Amino acid sequence: MDEPVLLTGAEGRVGRAIRGGIAEDYDWRFLDREPPAEETDHEFVVADVTDDEAVRDAVEGVGAVIHLAGDPRPEAPWNSVLQNNIDGAQTVYEAAVDAGVEKVAFASSNHAVGHYETERKPDIYRTQDDYLLDGSELPRPSNLYGVSKAAGETLGRYYHDEHDLSVVCVRIGNLTKGHPPIDYERGQAMWLSYRDCAHLFERCIEADYGYEIVYGISDNDRKYYSLERAKDVLGYSPSDNSADFTNQGEPKDDA
Repeated sequence: MDEPVLLTGAEGRVGRAIRGGIAEDYDWRFLDREPPAEETDHEFVVADVTDDEAVRDAVEGVGAVIHLAGDPRPEAPWNSVLQNNIDGAQTVYEAAVDAGVEKVAFASSNHAVGHYETERKPDIYRTQDDYLLDGSELPRPSNLYGVSKAAGETLGRYYHDEHDLSVVCVRIGNLTKGHPPIDYERGQAMWLSYRDCAHLFERCIEADYGYEIVYGISDNDRKYYSLERAKDVLGYSPSDNSADFTNQGEPKDDA
């Protein structure tokens, strides 16, 4: 892609994983409400995604948007997720359409479908359970944060259908650096490594798609999210697997 890529929420954990993996591969425009913690060679916009004018300026001239910004707390209250996650997402989608941006990758969450686990846990976290969510299911949010992410997916559907914006919603699992979560079955089943995270969003920039919902996890032996759509549509080819580590996060000798 020749045009810059706008990355909102660039200073957050997902943003740092993306930047750590593919920062040198694109001309970036970073946006975050906080100034950068470290010096960057790329343009950095300090602004809030609920600031319509600032967002419109930020999307001008970009070819794609990776929208991560918002309140990431699972326990976030309604007034925060409404303003930061739902209104913020709508502001980004609207500005992208008006600026003629080609595609938007929206950072959704496993919390958008958290209640599918309720009647199946803990077996759903283990290899003997073959139940898989594939992105075609309706949302079942497990908190108001999940509600806001489901709303962001629906907004993406609207902007695709109404304005032909290419939108991919990535239901991100449990992102940790270096190794899977320690002694946490659920976290290991939905683990997303930093390098797989960067690769997945690189594919969101490069692939051709209309509207998609995919799961953002590594290729773990024990998983209850299907990776088929991410692989087939985006060309996602994850490198990591939580089964290559012990429950204490140490690499296994045969990995």
